[in-house]
Amino acid sequence: MFEPDDIREWRGHDVVDEGGSKIGSLESVYVDTRTDQPSFATVTVGMPGRRRRLVFVPLAGATVGPGYLKVRYPKNLVKDAPSIGTDDVLPAGDEPSVFAHYEIEYTPGAGGERRLARR
Repeated sequence: MFEPDDIREWRGHDVVDEGGSKIGSLESVYVDTRTDQPSFATVTVGMPGRRRRLVFVPLAGATVGPGYLKVRYPKNLVKDAPSIGTDDVLPAGDEPSVFAHYEIEYTPGAGGERRLARR
């Protein structure tokens, strides 16, 4: 599991799939509000000078290596994931679609609160 002591040390590192194909660069981590554990990462994709965006990828089963974060999802699935602009925040209403894209069950918090919080 991806458990960095300080996420700032990992920002900008490559995010790769299980085959080692580069997906993009790590931007931020969203934690599960129920457990305060890392749940999803946002990855910067797109060419500089064109429409860059942040896609969401689950961190379950992710591992770290020298200078990279390896996720267990294939590059093509991640690149088609729900995304936000590089200066945007995930709207609460869009959380279920992030989970659904990866076929992960989504349940809001007991009081209807958000499941994901950016760290």
